[in-house]
Amino acid sequence: MQDDSDNKPGHNTGNKPWSRRELIGGFSAGLAASALGGSAFAADSKNSTNPAKPEPLQDPAKKFPKPPFKGQSQPWPGLAGKMQPPPDHGEKSYRGSGRLLGRKALITGGDSGMGRAAAIAFAREGADVAINYLPEEEPDAKEVLALIKAEGRQGFGIPGDLRGEDFCKQLVAQAAESLGGLDILVNNAARQRTYASILDISTEQFDWTMKTNIYAPFWTTKAALPHLRPGSVILVTTSEQAHDPSAELFDYAQTKAANSNFVRSLAKQLAPKGIRVNGIAPGPIWTPLQVCGGATQDKLKNFGASTPMKRPGQPVELAGIYVLLASAESSFTTGHIYGATGGAGQP
Repeated sequence: MQDDSDNKPGHNTGNKPWSRRELIGGFSAGLAASALGGSAFAADSKNSTNPAKPEPLQDPAKKFPKPPFKGQSQPWPGLAGKMQPPPDHGEKSYRGSGRLLGRKALITGGDSGMGRAAAIAFAREGADVAINYLPEEEPDAKEVLALIKAEGRQGFGIPGDLRGEDFCKQLVAQAAESLGGLDILVNNAARQRTYASILDISTEQFDWTMKTNIYAPFWTTKAALPHLRPGSVILVTTSEQAHDPSAELFDYAQTKAANSNFVRSLAKQLAPKGIRVNGIAPGPIWTPLQVCGGATQDKLKNFGASTPMKRPGQPVELAGIYVLLASAESSFTTGHIYGATGGAGQP
């Protein structure tokens, strides 16, 4: 009986010359085998997107904790590690697939919240990451850096207050030197405080919010631009507050509107240079901002209940957006704001 392999594409018994069809078939079969081999290799990785068993479908409305939450407060700037329940930044759940292999990222506010989720995801996608945070946030920052290094990536912590222009310049210079370059900048750090009335906001508090949320991204971006080459990316964390401001977040909401226009304007300016600029606009997300003065105790206990999903989002639920916008897959996307609001529908 003739071996079935004699009739397979790309197989030649040696009795006749190779035909063009056989040559092409053999080449295609080799490519397919290579692709299968690559998939098998990826499946063996601890952070592979091809786990041995498919994950079951989950109802997103029931995926994470819902209010009511326990009343709690912390002094500014707050620690994620002390929150109840603790936020999910993707420490155990986010799987990478090499989408940012070799990239070098600086993330402000990378110790907790969306910055921490982005840092973990970037490292698992193959990037080296430097994070900025306030000295008081060192316990959270150490956890993030340990997670980055556990992926075999370089992780650097650069503590300091972004309200000073000199520090912002030093931050970028130190990050670029430590990482050996810079091609992703994430302006994420922010200050949020709740005030019942504009009359309750002192000039000092107003200035603190403006310096952190508006001046710092301006300073860090100016300092970063000489390091950025075509293909580099700038990301900005804005908010649903930019287009649907809450009465009690008067100053914070203004800064988020400014952040959104920062994205849209700068994207037009930098597109000819091959540098993309995009924004991420979260809705209510469970982060330390809420427990250190960003929300009243009444609002905190029912945080996220007003969304169609009846719960707040978790930082990990935005991680994939940061990765997508940072990756070359979004090469035609610039000047856009991507929302994750649990059903609010904007932006």
